[in-house]
Amino acid sequence: MSSFKFEVINPVLHNELRLKIMVTLDSLESADFMYLCHITESTRGNLSVQISTLRDTGYLDVTKSGIGRFSHTVCRITDKGRKALRAYEDGLRRLFTQRVPAQDDQSDDTAKVQGN
Repeated sequence: MSSFKFEVINPVLHNELRLKIMVTLDSLESADFMYLCHITESTRGNLSVQISTLRDTGYLDVTKSGIGRFSHTVCRITDKGRKALRAYEDGLRRLFTQRVPAQDDQSDDTAKVQGN
């Protein structure tokens, strides 16, 4: 039996909306909440949850300030977040270039599952 293992992908970044947020912020110095909502085509509720996840992981700095009766939320990617994004990108490249070893011999259980 082979000791082959697939490339491990960062589960925090392997989410469509969180990845869109990170890629956007990697390109910009900062972005406010409403811009992120617009550019990612997300609902405010879902965006808020995903920003919190990224902030709690240390991938984003989130600053809230009051403007009139409303709060203004600005997000910035952290060095840790930028490194995680680069590692995620590299991991995907490695995943797509990995070669799964040939199946030399099948156990009886594998053959039964495949209908042989």
